[in-house]
Amino acid sequence: MNLTEQLPRPAVPPPADPPTQPAVVVPADPPTLRLPSEHTTKMPVNNDRARQDPPTVQMPAMEATDPPTVRVRVPRPARPWPAAGAPQVDENVPQPPPQLPPPPREAPAEDEHHEEQPEVEVPAQRRGGRKLVLLGFALVAVVALGAGAVFGGPTVLTALGLGGPSTTTVPPPAPLAPTPQLRPATTGTAPTSDGVKAALAGPASSPALGTLTGSVVDPTTGSTLWDSNSGTPLTPASAGKLLTTSAALLSLDPQTRFTTTVVAGSEPGTVVLVGGGDPTLSSLPVGKESVYPGAAHLDDLVAQVRKAAGGPVRKVLVDTSRYTGDGMAPGWDSNDIAGGSWSPISPVMLDGGRSKPTEQDPPRTPTPDLDAAKELAKRLGADPAQSAKGSAPSGSAVLGSVSSAPLTDLVDNLLEISDNVLAEAVGREVARSAGDPASFSSGSQAVLKVLRDNKFDLTGVTMVDGSGLSTNDRVTSKLLSSILTVAAGPDGGDPRTAKLRPLLNGLPVAGGTGTLASRYKDANSVAGKGLVRAKTGTLSGVNTLAGVVLDTEGRVLVFALMSNGSNIDSGRAALDVLAATLRGCGCH
Repeated sequence: MNLTEQLPRPAVPPPADPPTQPAVVVPADPPTLRLPSEHTTKMPVNNDRARQDPPTVQMPAMEATDPPTVRVRVPRPARPWPAAGAPQVDENVPQPPPQLPPPPREAPAEDEHHEEQPEVEVPAQRRGGRKLVLLGFALVAVVALGAGAVFGGPTVLTALGLGGPSTTTVPPPAPLAPTPQLRPATTGTAPTSDGVKAALAGPASSPALGTLTGSVVDPTTGSTLWDSNSGTPLTPASAGKLLTTSAALLSLDPQTRFTTTVVAGSEPGTVVLVGGGDPTLSSLPVGKESVYPGAAHLDDLVAQVRKAAGGPVRKVLVDTSRYTGDGMAPGWDSNDIAGGSWSPISPVMLDGGRSKPTEQDPPRTPTPDLDAAKELAKRLGADPAQSAKGSAPSGSAVLGSVSSAPLTDLVDNLLEISDNVLAEAVGREVARSAGDPASFSSGSQAVLKVLRDNKFDLTGVTMVDGSGLSTNDRVTSKLLSSILTVAAGPDGGDPRTAKLRPLLNGLPVAGGTGTLASRYKDANSVAGKGLVRAKTGTLSGVNTLAGVVLDTEGRVLVFALMSNGSNIDSGRAALDVLAATLRGCGCH
């Protein structure tokens, strides 16, 4: 069976002085939570698995610093997710697409980093050690239990309005025994299709939504509870990243890392920087981290090369042969480079091409590969002006190498902050694993092939990139909900579930993390705060929200909502109301 996350008890006021260290607060009489399983069970709202002596694992935290939104970083521990194939502890005929004109570009595509309005300045923070106690394989949201503690620390608690920071340092608590965390329930009513339809009738008719398609599914049974033209393909914006990340998790080893190397050149004093598909390589000093937690550092590479070169380095070339084709996809806008949404896609770059490594959306460079070579040259004492593109000699000696964080961490990061460059890099690796060229065309087609081979219905789906940044992309809400239903399904059923479960980790939490950090503050949507976890998608005239929510009975519901022809702000708010309504209805 699945495990869900810890949720706040509405009736319990927030504690006045929460601890600064990760903690799990167990109220005397915790609310119960209904989870997907073969046999319906209710459990208290924390991340425990109802069985004896389950192993304890930790869920990584989320972060986001992309201005102008309030971005809250929380520490993250080492990945608990098992490798593909390891034991786990823990598709209606589609309607033809409406004749909608492609949405005009207004702001850089979501990047969702541009979708929020500035509200409060929050200092950037690092992921470090936020811990969440889970017994077995946890399902979704990272939410405070009662009013208190497990959302990651004082900063997140404050952002959620669940308490203020404490001035007292408290040591981390000892691991909790499973008994106090679990309380099997014998009662509970599952949501019904009629109940969900009645609850969503009003919010779904809002004119702010433009053309709306959507689907709500009970992942316990796989039953569709509500459907609104879910087979109609619309522009997904960054929700398209769910396709790329799903294909990667289904086809690649979750511990895959991408390695950047430096090899000896064909001339004395020349070295070649060879791109290995890692756009997260950090230019910051060792010990400081960029928007990519766990990224390798250029300084480590420099130290290795100095030691192995056997003499001064006078020239640095850069080999980008791992990727082919253009660095910009059809439907992209080159103005978005300076706007901070992307850099031309290359197998080697520093900090995703950002001019400021710790900021989410600073201006980016149009020449990320060459810039990386120049920076390496500078640090090696060579002349950056001599740097150029070149090829690594066959069989040349490796002078140094550094590797990225594992794939599952990269997936978390790119979903949470909706990073376009990282999504494109992951998509190209899906193509390479199939023996195809690493290009926009091959990458997007490889992603769709993996999904098709894994029995997902791709009727009407078109993708020309891996990030959803292109206005030429078309996806159905049916596909989005199908992917998430598998990810949130019961253990031991669909063999795809174990591989897709990590998708849930990277979904931003309403009002707390990532691209949802500054949302769910209005009276009509605040009920979803901390209880909705979803991937956002925003382009001019496009709003998408696809994720999971816990209803008042503690049942997990999957939803996918797509709105085209809508205003960015009002359309986004209307989608938030829909998701929050699912939280509060009970829907019997």
